[in-house]
Amino acid sequence: MKKLDINFSEPLNCPVRNVLDRIGDKWSLLILLVLEQEDVLRFNEIHQSIGDISQKMLSVSLKNLEADGLVNRKVYPQIPPKVEYKLTDLGKSLIPFVNALSDWSKQHMDTILKNRTAYKKKL
Repeated sequence: MKKLDINFSEPLNCPVRNVLDRIGDKWSLLILLVLEQEDVLRFNEIHQSIGDISQKMLSVSLKNLEADGLVNRKVYPQIPPKVEYKLTDLGKSLIPFVNALSDWSKQHMDTILKNRTAYKKKL
């Protein structure tokens, strides 16, 4: 296994901690997966696709993803305002890794749930 040349103890300079801090929250990966399915989506379309995310959390998550350059937000000057979101090239470059994690999750979910149940019984 290749040893990484990363100092994990420096939060601001550690790329792993820095990126995972942003995309490792409850919603960001789901938002990226939803945006990958369509070229462009509006706020309510993303909200409906995820379902149980609050509008506030969706808004915060989209702003964070936009700040990191993973999502592009386009506002049209009309009434009512029209806002569209899409993945940037940087966001698209992350998708194969997100899909790999998604595939791994699907493959191992049953085992993980069984392990959680067994762990709770030991307590």
